[in-house]
Amino acid sequence: MFIGEALLGKSPEIAHVDLLIGEKNGPVGIAFANGLTQLSAGHTPLLAVIRPNLIPKPPTLIVPKVTIKTMKDADKIFGPAQYAVAKAVADAVEDEIIPKNKLDEWVIICSVFIHPEASDYRKIFHYNYAATKLAVKRALSNYPPLDKIMYDKDRAKHPITGFRVNNRLWRPPYLQIALDNPSLNATLEIVKKIPESDSIILEVGTPLLKNEGVKAVSEIRKIKQDVFMVADLKTLDTGQVEVDIAFEETADGVVVAGPADKETLEKFIYEAHRIGIYAIIDTIGLEDPVALLSSLKELPDVVILHRSIDAETQKDRRWDILKQIKAEFKNKILVGVAGGIDLESAPKALKHGADILVVGRAITQSRDIERSARRFIDLIGYDIDQFRIHVE
Repeated sequence: MFIGEALLGKSPEIAHVDLLIGEKNGPVGIAFANGLTQLSAGHTPLLAVIRPNLIPKPPTLIVPKVTIKTMKDADKIFGPAQYAVAKAVADAVEDEIIPKNKLDEWVIICSVFIHPEASDYRKIFHYNYAATKLAVKRALSNYPPLDKIMYDKDRAKHPITGFRVNNRLWRPPYLQIALDNPSLNATLEIVKKIPESDSIILEVGTPLLKNEGVKAVSEIRKIKQDVFMVADLKTLDTGQVEVDIAFEETADGVVVAGPADKETLEKFIYEAHRIGIYAIIDTIGLEDPVALLSSLKELPDVVILHRSIDAETQKDRRWDILKQIKAEFKNKILVGVAGGIDLESAPKALKHGADILVVGRAITQSRDIERSARRFIDLIGYDIDQFRIHVE
């Protein structure tokens, strides 16, 4: 069985084709026969034809994705779309994309999208012809290769969603801006001034969560739809419950307090991974983060080496611990540093291998929030978005 897909053109005539190619005697052949004989209202399958009484080979079954409600809708399927799919299959044979020795052994099932507002028959043909031929070529070449999937999955922007979801931390270092103002309204004004950058993580800080509740995550999300957002819960108990609450408000990562019971930590990490978000341990108040990490059944995605505001005058041990974690766990875990990170200490953190700089008041309480944030991004050395490329 071969599977292909292609999206081409502009609305409302845009074409989206999904197709299966396979043996007549296999599962694709069975689906072909079932589709042709078991009709459903508004989605009647039809054979692709080059003209009446002339089908292409391999025989191709067209399945409308959008419900056909009127004869005008039917004309688009039984006219330009039907012709486009048939012509594309025939041309794929002529161009040796489809091997000629398989013409009587294979069948094709082609699912076609025709927008109800599409009206230009030439464009319907043009886009569906190109999309079908491209989908056939992709199917028979086993497109896409795995390396392309891995490269594009964190760079792609879905055209209908309208925004790119940055729910993976795939290219450190990052700047994590801690939003610790307890007022939601004040925080929203700060967020509006933060520049767009894939290198930025937004942390919904503990004071804000305590004052406004986890709904603050959803409120910030209305302004920053595509940003990676962390709920700094600092959970000490009922780990699974708090993870689920933050997840429901669209948090991409959740923070548990390092001094919590080991059972709480493990339940917290398990639940975060079960529902597909990042588990983060904040080491504030923890004497030996390396020993704790080594004792866990499952590692968190991120550990934050956090020196509290009240302890900022004491000797800073984070750099030694950072080095130990990097040596012990290699690339299995991201390491962030928090507490008193400013433009003076940030380069030192990066030099020691920090993956995440957690910065709060040096940005959020500055006179020019955007400029301050950009100065930290400049220290990181690049903006991830610069590495995006044009894709099909």
